Amino acid sequence: MKYALLFYSPPHTEIPEGAREATIGNMLEAMGRWIGDLEQAGVFRSTLRLAPVEAARSVRREAGEVLVTDGPFAETKEILGGLLILECDSLEDALGWARRCPLNGIGTVELRPEWPPGT
Repeated sequence: MKYALLFYSPPHTEIPEGAREATIGNMLEAMGRWIGDLEQAGVFRSTLRLAPVEAARSVRREAGEVLVTDGPFAETKEILGGLLILECDSLEDALGWARRCPLNGIGTVELRPEWPPGT
């Protein structure tokens, strides 16, 4: 079954300026090693790193009209920074990989299974 891991982290501006570059660099390096482990285990399917929230647009229908607004629809303390698709034999296997994700140190990893086919 396929599982999506959604990566949420605080805005980079919340990382102290003096440590920002090293913190982000170390995180990206650790994520690269973790993705290598996923590939070696044969469970990695795809990933997508998203542009900053300032580049986002929200599209919704209101009173019969489609509106496009800048940024995300909801104000949150954490922002969606990317996602990764795994294919694992069980929820427990997918959770095991999510627990090992380096982002857990500064943000949140949300795990969602694929909608079951035929439902």
